[in-house]
Parts: sequence; C-alpha cells; structure tokens
Amino acid sequence: MSGHPEADIYHRQGMGNRAGMGDRPALVIVDFVNGFADPTHFGGGNIGPAIGQTIELLAFARARGWPVAHTRVVYADDASDAGVFTLKAPSLLKLTEVSPLSQIVPALTPVAGEHIVRKQGASGFFATNLAMWLTQKRADTVVVAGCTTSGCVRATVVDAMQHNFRTIVATDCVGDRALAPHEANLFDMGQKYADLMTRAEIEAVITAG
Repeated sequence: MSGHPEADIYHRQGMGNRAGMGDRPALVIVDFVNGFADPTHFGGGNIGPAIGQTIELLAFARARGWPVAHTRVVYADDASDAGVFTLKAPSLLKLTEVSPLSQIVPALTPVAGEHIVRKQGASGFFATNLAMWLTQKRADTVVVAGCTTSGCVRATVVDAMQHNFRTIVATDCVGDRALAPHEANLFDMGQKYADLMTRAEIEAVITAG
C-alpha cells in the first residue's frame, strides 16, 4: 500500500505507523458466509480467493490456540430487528438464522470453543459481546479476515482499534465485491487504524517470536 499516489500526504502528517503484534493475538473472521461467497447474492470480486487464504490462516490460528470468533449477519424472520442498514441494503434481510445464505462457509465451519457473533450492523463489535469475549480471552491483538473490506471488515477494524486492541488486517484474507473499494479501504485502514500484513507475514512473525 506504500505505492499509493498520495501516500506522502499521510507520511508528512505522521500517519501510517505500526502498532505491531502483541503477545496474545485472536482471529476474527467477518461474514464469510455462503451469501458473501456467491457472486449472485452478495459476493464477487476477490472474496473467493480471500476465503481460500483464510482457510490456511484459520488452521494456523487453531494450531497455536488463538481465540477465534466468526461473525454472521442475522435478522429475525419478521425483520423486527432491522434498522437503517437494511434501508440501504434491503437484500440483507434474506440473512435469517436458518437461511443457507447466512451460514458460515463449510471450509471455515467453527469448532468447539470458537465464538459465533450474530450481528445486525456492519461492525462485529456493535451491540454484540465480541469485545467482552476477547477481553475474557485476554487477547491484546485482533487479526481480522473476512468481507467486505470496505464494509463490515472496515467497521470491525475501526471498532477493534477503538476498543484498544492492536489490530492487524490480513490483507490477502479480506475481500470485496469490487477491487477499487477493497484497495482504497486497505490503504486508509493501514494509515489510521490497523497494520496491514499478508497471511505469510503474520505467520512468519508468530513463528519467529
């Protein structure tokens, strides 16, 4: 992301510094559900390859005993919990508890001990117990994967930072239905809210440490 044509503006203003990896990382996988894996519903772009990379990152995290949380957008069958978010994107109301679209993709199926967060907004933290759960697990760093980069990933990343977690975006483990917003939001998150690292870089840092 350092090759952005206006990166020097941020550099002159003292942005883009690194917070680094803490001692107790956790993995948060945002909305990698069937509906977002399918271009005919909410998917497209580079979401498929990001899921593929996240399969590897999840295996790495599990092998090291990291806390792992998965988020799903889930609305009531009667839409009684719907808000303004669904006025902007009413098709999200299809994501009910039992809808096949709202189920986590099979390759990332949670195992015992992993936390499943049901949310009605963009951020995995908003009106959920995710922050409390991560604190109970004594996490000091949140590694974020998922989709979409410009939407629910970004909202979750901002809130992770605001809850005072070191925040790392696994750049090849996040995806969007369109590549321009994906790239723009990665750059902006890297300047203000999170460190940007590939899956391989994350694994190398952990293995070396």
